[in-house]
Amino acid sequence: MNGQTRKLIVAGALFGFLFVALGAFGAHGLKTLMSAEQQAWFRTGNLYLGIHAMAIIFCGILHHLFLTRSIAMSGWLFLTGILIFSGTLFLMALGGPRWLGAVTPIGGTLFLIGWGTLVYGILKSRS
Repeated sequence: MNGQTRKLIVAGALFGFLFVALGAFGAHGLKTLMSAEQQAWFRTGNLYLGIHAMAIIFCGILHHLFLTRSIAMSGWLFLTGILIFSGTLFLMALGGPRWLGAVTPIGGTLFLIGWGTLVYGILKSRS
């Protein structure tokens, strides 16, 4: 397994761990401290964190099989999307400024670009 593959799989696994931990923390530790709107932000951020954690692992596995730069790039786009999309929602849910909501779509756009890049990488692979 090459370094790029290993980094993607480890990053995805770490985000998967964070997904479960934050889900439990949000459901049990924060629920009474947040408004319904803040809870919705937290749940949405965590949902997209979990989905894209698995997508990063998937990209790592596909990168190992096909060694296509586009596939690896899609994993890094998903990772950056998590940091921006989920990160801004988590911050707003925890009392951060609402203007962060204007930044959140940048993360969503990175998710879309990541999925498109993944499709491109699979279609261009030689195996």
